[in-house]
Amino acid sequence: MANHKSAKKRIRANNAKRLRNRYYAKTTRTAIKKLKLTQNKVEAQENLPAVISLIDRLAKKSVIHKNKASNLKSKLTRRVNHMQ
Repeated sequence: MANHKSAKKRIRANNAKRLRNRYYAKTTRTAIKKLKLTQNKVEAQENLPAVISLIDRLAKKSVIHKNKASNLKSKLTRRVNHMQ
């Protein structure tokens, strides 16, 4: 266990950030899943910018890698564009 005051604070801060990152990541995963399950193209096109915004926010905060964010956005956009 940590002996220094600053190390104890770092542990607390890291736990808080971890919980916050898990919340953001789970919220985004749920939004992606909801978008993938959507059958209506118009509804999917309306929801796509919001989901892309969530993904960009995760990449900006380094919760996910920027390349993973780019791949996710590409796949989702392709999926929505190929809907009928």
